[in-house]
Amino acid sequence: MNVLVIGHGGREHAICYALDKAESVSRIYVARGNDGMRDIATIVDIDEMDNERLVDFAIKNEIDLTVVGPEACLSNGIVDAFRAKNLVIFGPTKQAAKIESSKKYAKDLMKKYHIPTACYETFNNYEEALNYVKKHSFPLVIKYDGLAAGKGVVIPNNLQEAEKYLQDMLLDNKFGQGQVVIEEFLDGVEFSYMCFVNETKLYPMPIAQDHKRAFDNDLGPNTGGMGAYSPVSFINDKDMQEAHEIMQMTVDALMNENNPYTGVLYGGLIKTKDGIKVIEFNARFGDPETEVILPRLKSDFGKVLLHVLINKYIKIEWDTDVTLGVVLASKGYPDTYENGYKITGLDDVKLVFHMGTRLENGEYKTNGGRVLFVIGKGKTFKEAYDNAYSDVHKIKCDNLFYRTDIGHHMIDFNGGK
Repeated sequence: MNVLVIGHGGREHAICYALDKAESVSRIYVARGNDGMRDIATIVDIDEMDNERLVDFAIKNEIDLTVVGPEACLSNGIVDAFRAKNLVIFGPTKQAAKIESSKKYAKDLMKKYHIPTACYETFNNYEEALNYVKKHSFPLVIKYDGLAAGKGVVIPNNLQEAEKYLQDMLLDNKFGQGQVVIEEFLDGVEFSYMCFVNETKLYPMPIAQDHKRAFDNDLGPNTGGMGAYSPVSFINDKDMQEAHEIMQMTVDALMNENNPYTGVLYGGLIKTKDGIKVIEFNARFGDPETEVILPRLKSDFGKVLLHVLINKYIKIEWDTDVTLGVVLASKGYPDTYENGYKITGLDDVKLVFHMGTRLENGEYKTNGGRVLFVIGKGKTFKEAYDNAYSDVHKIKCDNLFYRTDIGHHMIDFNGGK
């Protein structure tokens, strides 16, 4: 079948990679894609937010299945536009995608249906939000109520930091005009749990953990993710049962609200002393978690997506290897950075997903905040870690940085393995 992938980053490269391995898939198109995907997909020069042109392309090129990557496209109603033309597309509707696009909607849903999460309040007035903060102890969590490319969540440790973040979001409209959700800080260990969903039917994926902070030892500002690994050894069977119940409660709640969900539901979860709780939901494949989970998929990815869409049972098989990935980012990310720096050594790397590159006169150059995602696999965490960083060291560029400790704590947790 012919498949169209919507998006242009490392997540979409990983989706194309998994589709390329699938016998059911004959041709892959990606809009708008990036140059690093050219060996496995045909690049389509259509803006991923242009629903009308994407629909026309899918019709003219006899696309059998479309897979959506970015949250912004889902919130822009791409699934609704495709369905209106009877085109097969994998992802939630604009209304169902509110589970991510509106933090308030998600928190209110969890409160109504007793889905475990942090206590919270919502504000659109700076003074009221600041007064609320002054009455509570730190740390607190402040979330912009909308899409912010993974950068709209901050954890102030004092009043001065909280004032700055509230000013950014409510007075300076850093992410756009909107409101904020302020919630209690949950202490524990975070992990990511994604499921393929058709209304109330769940097909779980292996869990992963990403590293949000820019620098080693979880220091520096929050980013869209500086690396990830899968599986996660410290989450036991009891934890997984709780996590799965939370995901099931959520899709059941959406169904009960006459807002049925189909696509990938991402649970950003945390293991606390009081059990598993929800930090946030995303309405799509996580980034960078997808880049370490899909390389573990043994089943035909095209068949998996189609079977989920028609609600036909399929056994999804995953390998037992550890997959660990490291982001190489432009210096200055997640704030200001420069593009256009030459990258060499990519031909010597086993598996790399392009997040922000461009091909210029036969040479790859940096073209984004997060630039490359290098993958290492192994039977143990140490083997995967060593393989990943061995390949990272082969890549040369004057303007890239990376964390050196992605997944390293898991080596200690697993007795040096």
